[in-house]
Amino acid sequence: MDQSQTRPPRDQPTSWAPLAQRMRPDSLADYVGQAHLVGPGKLLSLMCEEGRIASLILWGPPGVGKTTLARILARKAKAEFVEFSAVLAGVKDVREVVAGAQARRRLGNQGTVLFVDEIHRFNKAQQDAFLPHVENGLIALIGATTENPSFEIIPALISRTRVLVLNPLTRSDLALLAQKALTEPKGLGSLKASLTEDAESFLILSSGGDARALLNALELAASLVKPDSRGQRLIELPVLEEAVHKKAWRYDKGGEEHYNLISALHKSLRDSDPDAALYWLARMLEGGEDPVYLLRRMIRFASEDVGLADPVALMLGSSCLDAYRLLGSPEGDLALAHLAVHLACAPKSNAVYVAFGEARADAREFGHLPTPLHIRNAPTKLMKDLGYGQNYQYAHDFEDALVDQEHLPEELVGRRYYRPTNRGREKPIADFLAAREAKKREKKGE
Repeated sequence: MDQSQTRPPRDQPTSWAPLAQRMRPDSLADYVGQAHLVGPGKLLSLMCEEGRIASLILWGPPGVGKTTLARILARKAKAEFVEFSAVLAGVKDVREVVAGAQARRRLGNQGTVLFVDEIHRFNKAQQDAFLPHVENGLIALIGATTENPSFEIIPALISRTRVLVLNPLTRSDLALLAQKALTEPKGLGSLKASLTEDAESFLILSSGGDARALLNALELAASLVKPDSRGQRLIELPVLEEAVHKKAWRYDKGGEEHYNLISALHKSLRDSDPDAALYWLARMLEGGEDPVYLLRRMIRFASEDVGLADPVALMLGSSCLDAYRLLGSPEGDLALAHLAVHLACAPKSNAVYVAFGEARADAREFGHLPTPLHIRNAPTKLMKDLGYGQNYQYAHDFEDALVDQEHLPEELVGRRYYRPTNRGREKPIADFLAAREAKKREKKGE
């Protein structure tokens, strides 16, 4: 007997395949999630209806159906589906795929869908190899990536594809998947398994929007439960906790998620939301972020966004850094929480940050403007003879240590960089500067 006839088709997993593989849908009708792409009238639904396919980059976290979508699209377009991983394949493999695609076009005008998992792992030369064949339509490239394509995919390839964003599955999506897996024959239907309410909630929460994680945990938990006298398997919370063990946080310290979370922390601090700040801080710490990195960012925030409205914030940041270096984790983590709450609740001012930026811009634009002679130091007789320090007014010789002399180069006289706010401890500074200007005007008789 021809052994190739006894093997199941590639798209039909065997009974011993993992549950996540067995539950892979064959059509958009059974696909769960991503309604913004597969709902009625949406892009991928229209593609399936027309039996056409375009080159796509599917960007989303693990376990949200990127590979499944690629398979469904290829099937609807009646195209050959060629799959390989960017971790293992190279330019030579791309050439072989192209040769096969050319042969299929010649023999039967059949299209080819090349699905590249983790396409962000291809270097520039490898990505360049796709360009002419994507452009002339010989292959429809579907790349899957968990990384931001803007950073990882070359612009020329992005311009020839459509980038689609896939979202983490919602709780209702995951609940539906769990129910399907428990009841359908291709899933766990034969085991007659069910979940207690708290076990189901924990399963959904711990999966983090990842269908594969949910199904793997559910399959393991069902196998750990012995059937009762009626053959029923009730999966309770302790068993599910044992199956899940501890969820690995989806956090890449060098990838886009890192920048998303640090941005969320910064904006929570800036908007004076201590609860959100603590949450995002905890998310990053639990994900394995370096606490010293977080402290450095918060110290920068104290300088940039709190400023002189609360000068204590910058000093507290340095103290918290010292405390963490002394204690380490986990004891020192509390110092980060102290700092986050203080920064969130502190009055805010970026007046110094803005002022320094404007001053630097002028320094770059005007170049090496000469220092006014009257404020130059004159340590030698020659310098004094040249006018260095001449007519300088020593502030302590005057009432209130207030003098009326110019300190900026002539080209910049009248510039006002620092404009303090009326928030926090910056208000007294604003009052002082206003009083100083008023006294100057009074002395001039204005």
